[in-house]
Amino acid sequence: MEYGYARVSSKEQNLARQIKELRAAGIEERNILTDKQRGKDFNRKSYNLLVGTDSTAPLLRQGDLLTVYSIDRLGRNYNEIMKQWQYITQEIKADIRVLDMPLLDTRSNGNSLDSRFVADLVLQILSYVAEKERENIKARQAQGIAVAREQGKHLGRPRATFPDNWNEVYPQWKNKKITAVEAMERMSLKRNTFYNLVKRYEM
Repeated sequence: MEYGYARVSSKEQNLARQIKELRAAGIEERNILTDKQRGKDFNRKSYNLLVGTDSTAPLLRQGDLLTVYSIDRLGRNYNEIMKQWQYITQEIKADIRVLDMPLLDTRSNGNSLDSRFVADLVLQILSYVAEKERENIKARQAQGIAVAREQGKHLGRPRATFPDNWNEVYPQWKNKKITAVEAMERMSLKRNTFYNLVKRYEM
């Protein structure tokens, strides 16, 4: 059997490009498994279907082929990439192919010392680069957050704004002339938003 695996880091990102490349490489779409999860570890639903868990058998069997577009789609943790590569190729005895790095194709490396050395070296370099890029992304995010805070910018979801009739409805609720439910309805606010605005207003 030939399987493909595609991964992006978040639900907002698109898997279409990887799936297109995997299909072009001859993998049937029904055999392409995907995850929308970060690459820092391998505890992912679809990946675990491929390699198995303590309580489930792997889809991959001896002689099967697993294809990924690039090594960082497999993961971004150096030690884990090396560990998973060895597990798939040596314990399950399946083959792995990395489309954007033809040297990483265990079907064609052969058993010669030179070919194995080159493949292992390339794998180590690419795994290192994948983890290094993950660390750089985290560092850039932290720097961006720090700069935004220094500039007094609000991070996260946009703050709710006070509705136009706040100054009319809020005093009526505060003086117990109307209920909170009625106040929310008149201002078209959800419960959490209403009480968050009350807190901000009273502060």
